[in-house]
Amino acid sequence: MGARSNGLLGALAAYGLWGILPLYWKLVDRVDAYSILASRIIWSFVFTIFLIIVIRQFTAFKAGLRDWRLLAKIAGASILVAFNWGLYISAVNADRIVDASLGYYINPLLAVILGVVVFKERLNRCQLLGIFLAGAGVVLKTFNYGQVPWISLGLAGSFAIYGAIKKSIRINSLISLTLETALLSPAALLFLGLQELGGNGAYGNSSLGIIVLLAGAGIITALPLLLFGYAAKQLPLSLLGLTQYLSPTISLLLGTLVYHEDFGMVDLTAFAIIWVALGIFTYGQFKKPVEAKSQDIVAE
Repeated sequence: MGARSNGLLGALAAYGLWGILPLYWKLVDRVDAYSILASRIIWSFVFTIFLIIVIRQFTAFKAGLRDWRLLAKIAGASILVAFNWGLYISAVNADRIVDASLGYYINPLLAVILGVVVFKERLNRCQLLGIFLAGAGVVLKTFNYGQVPWISLGLAGSFAIYGAIKKSIRINSLISLTLETALLSPAALLFLGLQELGGNGAYGNSSLGIIVLLAGAGIITALPLLLFGYAAKQLPLSLLGLTQYLSPTISLLLGTLVYHEDFGMVDLTAFAIIWVALGIFTYGQFKKPVEAKSQDIVAE
């Protein structure tokens, strides 16, 4: 019970930190989203490679660099995570936190659909009903806005495909994230360097406080990941899956109560449908768990 309690605390802390990420990105919203993304990539690599050295996993990291098949998968995952991070940061800084939270509510459902299509997994009736209802909620939002909620679907879709790739990668999440950011860092450094040379750089035109916050992006990326990795080893998948809804719930509350984003009756109805869908879907997982495991996924 002690290990499970500690694991639950770790999961709640991880998803809680992911949930309050909008507060952090809002602190640096005077910096353009691309520069924030590039900084997050570079400082995440710096921090994770430091952790790898400290915990003596550098040999495993070097082995990953020599495995070309692994690197091909990591390259695909890195592109998806960069897109996901960039879209999330852009959504937060454009006052679209509610749309971003919707994306992470429907992500588990899209991930299961991918499991059916790619890994030939089977669903029971409760899970099928949950997916159908969630789709109805998305359609309702589409009709309300007169356009497809691309931010929500982009976040959910990119993260679901990212998770499918990660499912086939047999290394721990810390080494995987380090490899991903290692592949992305040269392009990120080039972008920031060109920005500085052009006189529009985030570091040359920002206060010391903003620069510190940009550097801190590496820590806020890796810390919840480490907490999640610990929790995944202590908790059954069913309980771990329930905690994942904490993150978008916190983000939704921040968007509506703190930043006063629009959230009308139609939005409430659409979210209510999706919440019911998630409840039915989760009940279906307890009845007949899906075989796919997503214990090695990095959140927004």
